[in-house]
Amino acid sequence: MEPSFNLDAASRNATAFLSRSSSRVLAPHVILRFLAILLLLAIWGTTLGFINSASEIAERTAATSTGRLADIYEAQVARALREIDQTLRVVKYAHDMRGNDAVLQELQGKGLLLPNLWFTLSIANEHGDVVASTNARDQDNVTGRDYFEQQRHRDSFFVGLPDKNPDSNQWMLHFSRRLSTADGKFSGIELVTVFASYFVSSYEPTEMGEHGVLGIFGLDGIFQVRRSGDIVSAGERFNYRTLIKNLETTQEQATLSTNAWDGVRRYTSVRKLYGFPVAVVVGLSAKEQLAATRRNITIYVWRAVGASALLILIVAILDRMSRQLALSRQRAVEEQIAHAKHVEHLAYHDSLTTLPNRSLFSKLLAQNIRQAKRNNRQLALLFLDVDRFKQINDTLGHEAGDQLLRELALRLKGCLRESDTVARLGGDEFVVLLPELHDQTYAATVAHKILAAVAQPFSLLGQVLHVTTSIGISTYPRAGLDEQTLTKSADVAMYQAKANGKNNFQFYSEELSSTSLQRLNLESALRQALNRKEFRLHYQTRQDIDTGKITGMEALLRWEHPDMGMVAPMQFIPVAEESSLIVSIGKWVLRTACFQNVAWKEQGLAPVVIAVTLTERQFSDANLLTDLKEILASTRMEARFLELEISESILMRDIGKTVKILEKLREVGVRIAIDNFGISYLSVVAQQKFPFDSIKIDQAFIHDLDHHGKTTTLTSSVIAIGKALSSTVVAQGVETKEQAAFLLESACNEYQGFYASAPLTSDQMTELLRAQKVLPLDS
Repeated sequence: MEPSFNLDAASRNATAFLSRSSSRVLAPHVILRFLAILLLLAIWGTTLGFINSASEIAERTAATSTGRLADIYEAQVARALREIDQTLRVVKYAHDMRGNDAVLQELQGKGLLLPNLWFTLSIANEHGDVVASTNARDQDNVTGRDYFEQQRHRDSFFVGLPDKNPDSNQWMLHFSRRLSTADGKFSGIELVTVFASYFVSSYEPTEMGEHGVLGIFGLDGIFQVRRSGDIVSAGERFNYRTLIKNLETTQEQATLSTNAWDGVRRYTSVRKLYGFPVAVVVGLSAKEQLAATRRNITIYVWRAVGASALLILIVAILDRMSRQLALSRQRAVEEQIAHAKHVEHLAYHDSLTTLPNRSLFSKLLAQNIRQAKRNNRQLALLFLDVDRFKQINDTLGHEAGDQLLRELALRLKGCLRESDTVARLGGDEFVVLLPELHDQTYAATVAHKILAAVAQPFSLLGQVLHVTTSIGISTYPRAGLDEQTLTKSADVAMYQAKANGKNNFQFYSEELSSTSLQRLNLESALRQALNRKEFRLHYQTRQDIDTGKITGMEALLRWEHPDMGMVAPMQFIPVAEESSLIVSIGKWVLRTACFQNVAWKEQGLAPVVIAVTLTERQFSDANLLTDLKEILASTRMEARFLELEISESILMRDIGKTVKILEKLREVGVRIAIDNFGISYLSVVAQQKFPFDSIKIDQAFIHDLDHHGKTTTLTSSVIAIGKALSSTVVAQGVETKEQAAFLLESACNEYQGFYASAPLTSDQMTELLRAQKVLPLDS
C-alpha cells in the first residue's frame, strides 16, 4: 500500500505544479508582456519594412527621373545639332552655287540662318581669315584651331574644342564643315559658333537640384559644356571609361555612380547621339534626390520609438489595473475599432461627394494595372476637369460650387458600369477608371456619355446653369505602364482638350507630352517674370488720317527673357490667360502705362490718350473696377486719358452682363474701345447697346486691300458701320502708303501700324512726342 500512496502523492504534486505553472503563464500581466513583445516586434518590423520600401521606391524614382530627363535632353541636343548641321549644309550649298562669301547676308535676309542671339555663322578662307560673318566684330583668323585644321583632311561635321569669348568671358562651342573648290581642293571652312550655355539652358534647379548635371562631351573625354547648379564650365578632361561602358550597354534608366569630374555621387544616364561624335550626360544628385526619403525614415523611426514608448506605458498601466479594467479595455477596443472604421472611410473617401478620394483611387489604379499586366489586358483612365469652375464659385459662391460637384458625381456614376470606378481627386478634378478594356472604342463611348450628361442644365440655388467639362484619356499600356505615368498622360491630354476649345475629349499622344512640357516650362518662367522685372511696355501711335498728327497710342506688352530673349506676345499671353497670371500682369501693364502717361504730362508734353487691351479673364475679373480705381488714384492719372480696349469676341459671351460692366467702367470716366471689330459677326443692334468711344477695325481687313476686289468693298462697309455708330473709327495694321490712301478715301478717322510708327520704347516715344504735334483730346 505504501508504494501506491507515494504514487498518488506524486501525481497530486505534479498536477498542482502544472496548475500553478498554467496559472502563471495565463496571468494577465504575463499575457500583456508577451503581447507587448509581439507588438514591439510588429512595430519595428513594419517600420523597417516601410524604410526599405521607401528607400527602394526613392532610388527607382530617382533613376527613372534621370532616364526621363536624359530622353528629353538627348532629343533637345540632337535637334539643336541637326539644325546647326542643316544650316551648315545650306550655307555650303549656297557658297558652292554662288562662289562668293556674300551668301551669309543673303541667307540671313531670307531668314534661313540660325538666330544671332545664340549663334554666329562665319566663313573662313583657306588661309584661316574670316571673310564673312553674321557678327560684324568676328574678324579673327582661325588658323591653328582644331575645327579649321581638321577640315583640311576631311569633309564632315566637326565639333571643335570649346574656348572662352574674350569679350563676354563665356564658353563658346564651334561646329565646322569644309568648303572646297570645284576640283575638290580645300578652300576654307564654314563655322557656327554657339554660346555653350545654350545647350544647358534647360537646366531647371527646382527639378534637378543644386548638384545635378547636364552636359555634352566628346568621345575623347573632353566636356564641350557642363552645368551643375548655376555653374557652367567646359573644356574639362575626365576619366570617362565608366560612362562609355554605360553608353555601350544603352541603359534606359540611370546608374548610381560617383562622377569622375567632381566626385559627386549621382544617378547618371549617358546617351550617344546618333550621327554626331558626342554624347550627352544627365545626372541627379543622390543626396538631393534621397533627402526627402531620409527625412521620412527619421520620422518613421521616431514614430516607432513613440509608439513603443506609448505601448510600454499602456502595458505598465494595464499590468496594475488587470482585472479591474478588463471590461473598460473591452469597451475601449470596441470604440477603437468603430473609430478606425470611421477614420478609414474618411481617409479613403471624399467628404463632399462620398466618392473614392485620391488615396483610394491610387490603390485601385495600381491594383488594376497589376491585374491588366498579369492578364495581358488594357485599361483606360479618364481625367476630367470642369470648365470655368472658378468663375462659378466666384459668381454664385462656394455653396453653389459644392452643390454642382455633388450633382456631377451622381451623373458620372450613371455613365459607368459597375466594374468602373469614378473618384474625386480634389477641387473640380475627377478621374474615371475603366478596367478590362478591349479597345479604345469603349473609352470614347464613355467620354461621349459624360460630355452629354454634364451638358444637361444644372439647377443651382434656384438658377439654371450650363456646364461643360474637358476630358483627357490615357490607356494602359500605350500611354504608360505605371500609375504616375498614366495619370500624368491623362492630365496632359485633358489640357489639350481645354486648348482645343473645351467641352471635348482627347487621347494622349507623345506629341501632346512634348507640347505640355514646353507649356509648363513657359508657365514656370512666366510666374517669375514680374518679380524679375522682365516685362517691358512699348508704345505705338495712333494718328489722324487727315493731318497725320498723333491722337493717342496703344501700350503693348513685351517679355524680355534672359535666356529666350524677346518672347512673342502670342506665345505667352494665352498661357498667362489660362493660368490666371494675366490678372496680375494686366494690373502691372495698367499701372505702368498710367505712370508713364503722367510722367509725359509732367515733362510738359501734350496729354495723350493711352490704350490698354483687356483679355477675357481681366474683363470678367471681380476686382477689375476696384483695381482700376486704385491705379488711377495712386498714379494721379486722369481717367479720360485712359482707353480700355475689349475684343469683339469677348462682348459676345453675355451681352447683358457685358453692358453692366461697361456702364460701371463708364462711370469711372475711362474711354472704351471695341477691338478686332468686324470678325465676330456681332450685330449692329447689339453693338448699339455698348457705350464705345472708338472702334478699331481688325487688321485682317487692311492687309489684303487691292482697291478692286471684294476686300475693299468689305472694308468700306465695316468703316461705314463704325461711322454709323457715331464712334471714332481706327484702322489697325496699316503698313503701306496705298492702304493709308484708301482709308482716307473711305473717311476712316485714324490709323495705327508700321506705316505711322513701329512700337517704341518709352524713351523713343518721349522724343517722338517732343518732335511731333499732338491733337487735343477734344478736337
